[in-house]
Amino acid sequence: MQEYIQFFQQNLLLSIAWVAIVVAIVFNFVKSASAKYKFISVNELTHSVNKENAVVVDIRTRDEFKQGHITNSVNVLPSDIKSGNWGTLEKHKTDPIILVCKNGQTAQENAVVLIKAGFEKVTVLKNGLVAWNEGNLPLVRGKK
Repeated sequence: MQEYIQFFQQNLLLSIAWVAIVVAIVFNFVKSASAKYKFISVNELTHSVNKENAVVVDIRTRDEFKQGHITNSVNVLPSDIKSGNWGTLEKHKTDPIILVCKNGQTAQENAVVLIKAGFEKVTVLKNGLVAWNEGNLPLVRGKK
């Protein structure tokens, strides 16, 4: 035990960094486990759209959306979600909502906003359109 204390004292910066990393990992696991939204795969997305009438919400910019998006997806900007301007989403509060962004990171904070606003079934496409492209699945190009 004395060796550990001596090591921590001699390598204080390294020890603090190690503790910070462990705390960050634990925090990330707790946050993921307690989130009210879930991540879904590309296969689960296609199943939800085909069998459960899920609404795919693409939260990328309008230009990115025009460059390629999932068929029948709706483009809603994150700023609109945060300000409560959901447009056509309002009528889908009880339907499954699948948020899609470029890599799955931006969609998480928007999922929290939608859940707080009363949307019941909000999910996030794991790894976003990156995963969709890796699965060689089709994208619609141009203006919807």
